[in-house]
Amino acid sequence: MTSRISRISEHRSSDSPAPSRRTVVKAAAATAALAPLAAAPDAHAADGPAFHHGVASGDPLPDGVLLWTRVTPVPEAVPGSGKGPDTEVRWEVAEDKGFTRVVSRGSLTARAAADHTVKADVRGLSPATAYYFRFSAGGSEGGGTPVHSPVGRTRTTPAHEASAPGVRFGVVSCANWEAGYFSAYRHLAARTELDAVLHIGDYIYEYRSGEYPAAEYGVRQHEPRHEIVSLADYRVRHGVHKTDPDAQAMHAAHPLIAIWDDHEFADNTWSGGAVNHSEETEGGWAQRMAAAKQAYFEWMPVRPSTEGTVYRRLRFGKLADLHLLDLRSFRSEQAGFGSGDVDDPDRTITGRAQLDWLKAGLASSDASWKLVGTSVMISPVAFGSVPAHLLKPIAELLGLPEEGLAINGDQWDGYTDDRKELISHLVDKAIRNTVFLTGDIHMAWANDVPVRAATYPASPSAATEFVVTSVTSDNVDDLLHVAPHTLSLVAVGAVKAANRHVKWLDMDSHGYGVLDVTAERSQMDYYVLSDRKDPGATSEWARSYRTLSGTQKVERAYSPVR
Repeated sequence: MTSRISRISEHRSSDSPAPSRRTVVKAAAATAALAPLAAAPDAHAADGPAFHHGVASGDPLPDGVLLWTRVTPVPEAVPGSGKGPDTEVRWEVAEDKGFTRVVSRGSLTARAAADHTVKADVRGLSPATAYYFRFSAGGSEGGGTPVHSPVGRTRTTPAHEASAPGVRFGVVSCANWEAGYFSAYRHLAARTELDAVLHIGDYIYEYRSGEYPAAEYGVRQHEPRHEIVSLADYRVRHGVHKTDPDAQAMHAAHPLIAIWDDHEFADNTWSGGAVNHSEETEGGWAQRMAAAKQAYFEWMPVRPSTEGTVYRRLRFGKLADLHLLDLRSFRSEQAGFGSGDVDDPDRTITGRAQLDWLKAGLASSDASWKLVGTSVMISPVAFGSVPAHLLKPIAELLGLPEEGLAINGDQWDGYTDDRKELISHLVDKAIRNTVFLTGDIHMAWANDVPVRAATYPASPSAATEFVVTSVTSDNVDDLLHVAPHTLSLVAVGAVKAANRHVKWLDMDSHGYGVLDVTAERSQMDYYVLSDRKDPGATSEWARSYRTLSGTQKVERAYSPVR
C-alpha cells in the first residue's frame, strides 16, 4: 500500500499466558468455520513431526491444483531456523473428506533449504470438481502411526472450452497483522460456494513491531519484532501468518489465487529499491528482494513463472480469463510528486514484456470476461478541493503530498504512458468486458476506467474497476482515530465531484468483496466488518456494483448475489 509511513463448493448457496476471552472467541469462530474440514487430532502433536501451519491450495486448473503445507519435523525446526532433518511428506486427494475415494497420492521431501515447506502440483483431476486433500508424515512400512495434517478442500476450474454458468471469487487485500484480526478470512471460509479467493496483495507487512500502526493502536505483535530484511526474517513473518486460525480456515476451505504488492517486500517497492529500504543499514536491495521472493514462493500456494514473478493467467472456461499482474518487479522508480516525469514513455509500471503479454492475452481472449488482477488502482484520481483536515490522512494513504496534487505516484497515475497504451489497446482492438480487480489503498471503490478522464462522461469508458478495502490496514478513520463516517462524507463528495468516473467510494470500512461473474454481468458485493479489532467480528453486506456485458460502465446493484 502506498503509505508514506517509513512504513476463500460443491453447490452454490447464499451467503504463553492463559488465553484471553478474545482468543477463546476467535478460536471458537475459526473452529466453526472449519467444521466440515476438521483437523485430525494429531495435526498439532506436541513433538514432531507436526503440521502447525495448516494446509492450503492455489492456482487451480481444469485438471489440477497446487497443494501446500509446512511440516515441523522436530520442535526446534521453527520457520526461519534452518534446523531440522529432511522429512518425507505424503499427500492424498480424495472425492470425499473421509478419504474413502482417493483419486491421487504422492510424496515429497520437506527440506530445511525450503523452510520445510512443500508444494504438490497435482494433475489428472476432473474439471469443475471439489476435492479434499491432506498431508501426512511419520510412520513407516515397519510400523508407527503417521501424523496427518488438517483436511483441506479445493476446487478445479471448468474445462477451457466449457460454457461455465458462473464463477465466484472472494476478494481481499491488505492484511496487517498488528492492526487487527483476520475476520474477513473467517467469513470467506464459511462461504461454501466460492470457486477461489483472490488476494490482490499485501498478504504480509514488512514493518517492525509498533511502527504501522503505532504500538498503542495494535492488537498483536509482529514476529520478528524488527523490520524484516533477511530470508529468515521473511520466513518467520510468513510462518506467523500461517498460524492465524482465520487464515488457516480460509486456506483450508478454498484455493487461493494471489499476487504480491509492495509490503511483501517493502513500502513502495520498485525494481531497484523501496521507500522503506536503506542500502546503508539494510544491505543491498537485490538481496532483500530475492529473499522476500524466495520466502513468498515457499510459503504461498502460488505457482511461479520461470522468471520468478507472479504474473500469469488462469482460465475459468469460456466465461472468464483472469490475468494476474506483477507491478513491483519491473517498474521504474516512482516519480517525484508534481513531476512531469509521470508522462515519460521510458518509465514503466509493468515492464515491456509484461505489458506486451497482457495486451496479447486480452486481444486473443475468447472469454466473455477479461478480469485483470492489478495490485494498484488503474483509474485516475484527482482530489480537487478536499478539506484540509481530511487531506493529510488521505494523502498518507495514497502517497500524496498534503497539498493535494492529483498524482498518486505509486499507482498507474504515476505511469501514464503504460496506462494510455493499455487503454488505447482496449479501444483499438474493441476489447469488451474488461474488469480490473484491485486492492492497495484501504478504501472500496467502484469506477469506470475512462479513455479521457478530463472529458468523462462525454468521452467513453474502456473498462471498469472494483477496488476492495483492507482486511485490517489503516483507513482514513484509523489514521485520524475517529469513529467511522464522522469526517469522510465531505471528502467522498469532493473526490467524486472531481472524478466523475468514480461511482462509489467508502473510506471508512474494513472487509472484503465477493465477485460473481455470469455471461450477463460481473457484480462485486462489498462486505464490511463490525470491528477489525474484535476477533469475533461480524460481517454485513454494504453495497453492490455491477457492470453489464458490453457496457463498460459500473452501475449500482441493490442486493448481493444469492
